[in-house]
Amino acid sequence: MKILVYSMNFMPELTGIGKYSGEMAEWLHARGHEVRVIASPPFFPQWSVYKGHSAWAYRKTDWNGVTIYRAPTWVPAKPRALGRIGHLLSFTLSSIPVLLAQLRWKPDVVFVVEPPVSCAPTALCFAKLLGARSWLHIQDYEVDAAFDLGWLRGERVRRFAQATERWLMRQFDRVSTISSTMCARARDKGVDDARMVLFPNWVDIDSIRPVVRPPVAEGVAAPGYRAELNIPVSAVVVLYSGSLGTKQGIELLAEAARLLVCSHDIHFVFCGNGPSRAALMNACERLDNVHFLDLQPAERLNELLGMADIHVLPQRADAADLVMPSKLGGMLASGRCVVVTAHAGTALGEAVSGRGVLVEPGDAAALADAIEQLSVSPTTRELLGAAGRRFAEAELDRNVILQRLEEELQRCIARTPQPQRSRT
Repeated sequence: MKILVYSMNFMPELTGIGKYSGEMAEWLHARGHEVRVIASPPFFPQWSVYKGHSAWAYRKTDWNGVTIYRAPTWVPAKPRALGRIGHLLSFTLSSIPVLLAQLRWKPDVVFVVEPPVSCAPTALCFAKLLGARSWLHIQDYEVDAAFDLGWLRGERVRRFAQATERWLMRQFDRVSTISSTMCARARDKGVDDARMVLFPNWVDIDSIRPVVRPPVAEGVAAPGYRAELNIPVSAVVVLYSGSLGTKQGIELLAEAARLLVCSHDIHFVFCGNGPSRAALMNACERLDNVHFLDLQPAERLNELLGMADIHVLPQRADAADLVMPSKLGGMLASGRCVVVTAHAGTALGEAVSGRGVLVEPGDAAALADAIEQLSVSPTTRELLGAAGRRFAEAELDRNVILQRLEEELQRCIARTPQPQRSRT
């Protein structure tokens, strides 16, 4: 099977969409399929093109048997609304020649990852021209998010954008997304069950495992990250690890840390980069209980997640069913307790129910209170963390999820309908 992956963000060594696209491509290649990728130069989450890559040149590389074509892409230093639009359109336009160059290769499936949805029209035309199958995978509902988060405004503009999105989604042979509530939104946009696939984000449960700590003893030095950050071995560490952007509502973390500044046994660690990092650092400038780390190498991810006693995952209420944070899988697999700001009944709320603590979005006092209560209850933390680990093993295992994807790809090429289990 020949699979053309059209994914702007393709950075396997990082987290998020780029990592999932990379692992998917690598796994499919290892199963004997031919995989090519069209992507932008890596830029996320710093919003700056990585060293060794070019924003203005076409590049072709080979990564673990997968051929990657990088198309020139303008990357704004400050990703505001108009800048984001220009950024997405620059990749859409520059990638067209690379897409057309695949005509001779004749892929069986064109697999488009949203965002950006702006690549969907050209991908559809290309697939129809070749008689190939078309697949749209939705990581974020970027059109809805752009309006709900205030990046774009205007009711007429919104109606036009959503009508265009709905029409495009109905043209694809398959549409997949990462949670049951996001699947329901796709159905509301006109995607019928026969073309709908649940394709959740996964976690490598062999690489991300609960870290066993030695018993706390007086005079014993803190290991690893705790030593690097000068955090006492007996302290309770609250960790946020991921991109620092506007959808996360990370300003809540600074307020919660301020409310707990007198609780000397609670330390916050914020690990990541993104457009909101500077504002978060400014808000935490005088807080001795807060520590910052840059994005860490993949080989230290398990150690980083295992440092935490409590993972915290803030999410804005208006983004609750538009995105599903990819970082959640690693948090659950680490066997540590998770505190999430989300309403019950949302995709994020359902994922954490019974294996974490839900807090109302935007309520810093409630978040601080939940953290404080967990800090004095190691038994509760252990029980919730163990429940999260069991869920990751049962539902989020990478090999199981990707094997299901392979079956769906083969069924798509054979033009057979979806089985009942994929309609959830």
